[in-house]
Amino acid sequence: MEFHSVEIKPPEGVQLILAQSHFIKTVEDVFECMVNCVPGIKFGIAFCEASGPCLVRHDGNDKELEGLAADHIYTIGAGHSLLILIKDAYPINVLPRLKEVPEIASVFCATSNPVQVVVAETPQGRAILGVVDGFRPKGIEGEKEIHQRKQFLRDIGYKK
Repeated sequence: MEFHSVEIKPPEGVQLILAQSHFIKTVEDVFECMVNCVPGIKFGIAFCEASGPCLVRHDGNDKELEGLAADHIYTIGAGHSLLILIKDAYPINVLPRLKEVPEIASVFCATSNPVQVVVAETPQGRAILGVVDGFRPKGIEGEKEIHQRKQFLRDIGYKK
């Protein structure tokens, strides 16, 4: 067995969701979920089929994000892995509904940080073991940082 680390650096303003899914219908059902969650959302979806022709299935309403998602998930190469790249919305806007899509088995991460996907490779194929999402903590927040966090959430409209 070999281990690999595959890096995904989302472009500025792009969020990502990395998940485990199943069945060729995933791409179409996730597409419908995304457009029904947030008006004006831009996204690209890519899914590694794990049987039959074993293709990377993809769709989206933003060709650049769709191409990036397909390239990244192909590099990861783990069966039934799913990558969604999002612009003009946040994962929090789609995760509750996305988790209701019957094909979604689990979500590894939802972030705008650089991600390192830890992949195991066997003679049969590849599996995602986990992800490194962002960076190590540099300390514990104090009163100043608590105030900044609370203000940020109000500035972007998530708290009043």
